[in-house]
This record gives sequence, C-alpha cells and structure tokens, in this order.
Amino acid sequence: MVKDRNWYLVPYVVFIVLFVVLPIVLIVYYSFFDIHGDFTFENYIKFFTPVYLKMALSSFWYAFLITAFSLLIAYPTAYFLTKLKYKQLWLLLIIVPSWINLLLKAYAFIGIFGTYGFANAMLETFGIGRQQLLFTDFSFIFVSVYIFIPFMILPIYNALDKLNPSLVDASKDLGASNWTTFSHVIFPLTLDGVKSGCQVVFIPALSLFMLTRLIAGNRVITLGTAVEQHFLVTQNWGMGSTIAVFLIIIMVFIMVISGSRKRGIKL
Repeated sequence: MVKDRNWYLVPYVVFIVLFVVLPIVLIVYYSFFDIHGDFTFENYIKFFTPVYLKMALSSFWYAFLITAFSLLIAYPTAYFLTKLKYKQLWLLLIIVPSWINLLLKAYAFIGIFGTYGFANAMLETFGIGRQQLLFTDFSFIFVSVYIFIPFMILPIYNALDKLNPSLVDASKDLGASNWTTFSHVIFPLTLDGVKSGCQVVFIPALSLFMLTRLIAGNRVITLGTAVEQHFLVTQNWGMGSTIAVFLIIIMVFIMVISGSRKRGIKL
C-alpha cells in the first residue's frame, strides 16, 4: 500500500525537477561564464562592487516599503472583512483584480497618473494644480502596493477568520483593553498569516522590473531591472545569472528566517 502511494509523488517530483531544480542549476551554470562564453569567477566579484551593492540596497528598501504599506492597509482591511455579513463575497471582490494581467494594470495607471489623467484632474479640482505623478517613487510604490495587496490580505484574513473568538472574549473578561487584547492575543495568534503575507509580497517585490520601467520610468533601479537588462539588452547572461543566484539565495534566506514558529499567548 505504501509503495502504491509513492507513485502519486512521481508527477510532483518530475514537476519540481523540471521547473524548479533544473532552471536553478542552469542559472548557477551560466553565472560562471562571461559575455564571451569563457569560464570565470569575475561575475561574482563584480556583484560586490558599489554599483551592484547599491542596487541591492535599493531593491531591499523599495521591497520593504511596499511590504510595510501593504501590511498597514491589509491587516485592518482583513480584520474588517471578518466582521462583515457577506465576507466571502467582499474577499472575492478584493481578489478579482489580481486576475487581471499585470501589464494591463500598469498601462491603466499610466493613464491615471499621466499629466491629463484622472489623478491630476482631481488635483486641479481641489485647486492644487497638475503635478508630476508618473515616473516618481510615489507612483511606483502606490502601484506596487495596489498590485500586491490582495496577496497580503488573503493569508491574514484566513488567520483572523480561524481565530477562536472565545480567546478574545476571555481577554476582555480579564480586564484587558482593546490594545492589550490585540497586541497579546489577536496579533500573536495571526502572526503566521502576517509572515505568509510578507513573504508573498516582499520576495516578488525584491525582483520587480516591469513597473520600474513603465511606472517609475527607470528612476527606480532594482536587481530585477539589472537581470532584465543583462539578459535582453547587454546579452551578458553570465552577469544576469549571477544576480539571479543572489536573488534566489536572499529569497531562501528570507523564507527560512520568517518560517512559522509556535508562540505562546501572554496575558
């Protein structure tokens, strides 16, 4: 019986090998070759130069801002959703925009933030006047948060929805304030959902490249932008693969340090 069950793992193992392990092996392989196809360690040495280190720092900073703003908006939104009567319907309405193609959403925001777009029309209505909204850090972070926020809301909502309400009632019966109940009961018990949300936002935000060009006008340069440029413009696949290797290492490290751990409740 056990041997029969093991056969069900074959499609999964084949998928993982073909679409996860093999691509990573190819990326690592190409990272040891220069633009002329010669074996070298120069790509790894070059990554630790000020240019790429500054790019890595910029990637971390923008990914942190996107994750932080997404969390600040998503947590109270998810909490409010759990209190609604038709919460599943409202959750679906929040998730539906994530089904739309990323490129279409990017072009939509180009129109919204453009000189004659809706955002500037509203600013003129309030007497502020037209502003340069497109191709700024603000527009890049705003659009990125809009795109990623459903992925932050969903795991937090699931964690809040599974929370035992009797624990919250017990905390209040013991005289705890609303803030104490939140900080010592609700938030610790939903921390796994917060971690999952931060992972699914921070990791892809770390390697964004399309929005940096379309929304930020290449004013925001990240490691993802560098990978795209090396593969599609300079044709330096070795350097592009080297940056991708470090991105993979960083992403694995983030997943390890943000892994789920059992926590007690302090009242």
